[in-house]
Amino acid sequence: MDRSQLQTALAGRNIEAVVIGASAGGVGALLRLLPGLPADYGCAMVAVLHIPDGRQSHLAGVFQQRMNLPVHEARDKEQIAAGTLYFAGSGYHLSVEQDRSFSLSCEAPLHFARPAIDYLMESAADAYGPALVGILLTGANQDGAAGLAAIGAAGGLTVVQDPREAEVPTMPQEAIRLRQPDLILPLDEIHTLLMMLENN
Repeated sequence: MDRSQLQTALAGRNIEAVVIGASAGGVGALLRLLPGLPADYGCAMVAVLHIPDGRQSHLAGVFQQRMNLPVHEARDKEQIAAGTLYFAGSGYHLSVEQDRSFSLSCEAPLHFARPAIDYLMESAADAYGPALVGILLTGANQDGAAGLAAIGAAGGLTVVQDPREAEVPTMPQEAIRLRQPDLILPLDEIHTLLMMLENN
């Protein structure tokens, strides 16, 4: 897909936040996707990767070493700031409230996962509506498919990693099956899209 098609997908959109979900293979995918974004990036970014319960997440530290913008673990009641990358911690579901702050909760695991991608995406769709981009990457179950569909239904832009490129294609395939996303792209083109949000 060339830049003009990506520009067409972004036309008329005022994007304020990006939510990203991934599972198996997700760390490697994000390491290809996120480094290189500018220090003064205009959108807030929130990522959920499936983390085994009881295991500390070191994702924020790993990515902070490789990125120009601030990276940290999302905290309960924290206001979401532009130009920051947030990771969901282990053991809690992460949601976005209407006032665009984070909420952590201990509801039962969803799709065997806590944090679950659907919790983040469905709540962010409610909070941001058309000002949201949802991105679903490699993974081994159907978590994120319903969340991405909710983002699409709320008018947000939905992006799925091309299953042929994904380390584990189940998650992107489920999302495509449930509701046709706006864009199905390889990681390099998703990175280009993220860079283009800067100038949108």
